[in-house]
Amino acid sequence: MTEHKHHHDHSHAPSSLSRRIFLRRSSEITLAAAISVTMGGALLNAEEAWGLEVKGLQPETMKTLIQMSRDIYPHDRIPDRNYAIAAKPFDEKSVADPAQKQMFEKGVAELNAMAGPGGYVALPWEADRIVLLHKIAGTPMFEAVRSTLVVSLYNQKEIWPLFGYEGESYSKGGYIHRGFDDLDWL
Repeated sequence: MTEHKHHHDHSHAPSSLSRRIFLRRSSEITLAAAISVTMGGALLNAEEAWGLEVKGLQPETMKTLIQMSRDIYPHDRIPDRNYAIAAKPFDEKSVADPAQKQMFEKGVAELNAMAGPGGYVALPWEADRIVLLHKIAGTPMFEAVRSTLVVSLYNQKEIWPLFGYEGESYSKGGYIHRGFDDLDWL
């Protein structure tokens, strides 16, 4: 009797999906389809009713940077609009500095080439996109995206409640008398 060894790649489609994984993956697939590029070069998301004017980068480059932003700092509860706001500095830097524009355009082009037909945003599984991000980690473009997002994503006051953060406390008398030791998640 011979033994058969099977190699299964579970990163693409597990045999049983929990409701949470199904919903998360369903939302991953819709981002590429949800954001459309207008003839004028703006990005539109009709589902969430927002638009983003792109001035320095190619609109397709911005769309990829928004998806990268979601993949680098994934939060299911944060709407795509907030990731678009967080990615806006990449376009602004590109308007002000041709070297920045070249870095983003070239970096995204290389990422899209690695992803194959349809590019990075066409990859339906987050796990496949993460593999590509690991390959480009440490490149100037990746580091520019990662380091900018730390500020541009998490400094958006409207998403703070999603994390249970109430904002600065000094103007309210500090944390000592306002739930300093109320941590229920630790």
